[in-house]
Amino acid sequence: MVPEKNLKAILGKLKYSDDAKVIQQMTEQTEQVRARMADIKHKLVVMSGKGGVGKSMTTVNLALALARQGATVGVLDVDLNGPCVPRMLGLHGQSLTMTTEGAIPPVGPLGVKVASMDFFLDDASPVRWKGPMDVSPVWLGLMEMNVIREFLADAVWGELDFLLADLPPGAAADKPPVIAGFIPDLAGAIVVTTPSEVASDVVQKSVTYARDMGIKVLGIVENMSEYRCPSCGELNQLFEGNTEAMCEALDLPLLGRIPFDRKLARTFDKGAPLLDETYPTIQRYQEIAGRIRTLLDYKKVLAEKL
Repeated sequence: MVPEKNLKAILGKLKYSDDAKVIQQMTEQTEQVRARMADIKHKLVVMSGKGGVGKSMTTVNLALALARQGATVGVLDVDLNGPCVPRMLGLHGQSLTMTTEGAIPPVGPLGVKVASMDFFLDDASPVRWKGPMDVSPVWLGLMEMNVIREFLADAVWGELDFLLADLPPGAAADKPPVIAGFIPDLAGAIVVTTPSEVASDVVQKSVTYARDMGIKVLGIVENMSEYRCPSCGELNQLFEGNTEAMCEALDLPLLGRIPFDRKLARTFDKGAPLLDETYPTIQRYQEIAGRIRTLLDYKKVLAEKL
């Protein structure tokens, strides 16, 4: 979040007075975000520097895996232009419940709460930004960031064990880390990649940028590591990259590998998520969720000792 003194310094260089009381509004909004987030034990972001790696699928399945383990979980779908989490969880067509206390997210499978721009859009309606953004990408970025801050400030999550924020694709290397910076007491980031060398190259840059922004990266999830045959269940390699070497170079743990699973993909595509915890691919998500919890517990113990 932008410190108030920094914001004053920036606005002080402008030729115009702060008639809209931007500083006051942002300060109040920041305090509201802190109040909302105070009842959430672990705030995590799921990110990648590369689009098309299955980041939203990973977010949704990790949320369900944590819920199966008895945790209370929320998912914040931060992709404003291409929100898909509600559809994957069978919540498309629902909406936030507006109350005097704020916006209450609808509840999906296994009690997972979801907030998303999808709840404000018709089926084929894109997000259109009007005003000065039409001629200035700077204003467009500011508008998007303001909407995300409003989501964080207005959504009434209640007490949660985990909040997973599904960040937008890395169209710009700085966007995911900047958004992550809006979340107070962020526990860390989970980075999704595929074994593709193209994806790995971009993801490494994203991890470096996130670290430069002070974001702790917990580990890497390798998605589409193999292809699971829907008939016999046999696994075959899809790419020839080396995610383990990338993790070693970045000094990060490989949290787990998820195969491309047509059966699993089809269920989420139809808004009827597969919930059978005995299914092999679901078990892999359960294992990754367990490793994430272990890392967070270790981090907590280490902090207490220090």
